[in-house]
Amino acid sequence: MAYNDQNIFAKILRGEIPCDKVYEDDYVLAFNDIAPQAPVHILVIPKGPYISIDDFGRDASAEEIQGFYAAVSKIVNEQGLASDGFRSIANTGAYGGQEVPHYHLHLLGGKKIGPMVSP
Repeated sequence: MAYNDQNIFAKILRGEIPCDKVYEDDYVLAFNDIAPQAPVHILVIPKGPYISIDDFGRDASAEEIQGFYAAVSKIVNEQGLASDGFRSIANTGAYGGQEVPHYHLHLLGGKKIGPMVSP
């Protein structure tokens, strides 16, 4: 599957659609989810054209991968999520519930998050 540069996250990265930015550096943009599932619900997206976590892990440079996860660490600490804990989710593909074909990590916290998967 080829990367579609018309997906909503690509448009956000280009500044065509606004976002409630939480963090940005050379490798990532992080912003509050427009339909939060927890008191804190942040989406972290790499700036490169990656569809999913497996695509990112396979094709991103070591610098991009390190930069992405270093940014996640900064964000969870800046947002006060590290002390009480948080959940990170990367939905992948149709069976994984991925809605936007651009790799993104959901960071959820601010309260006890329920079970991993609903029955």
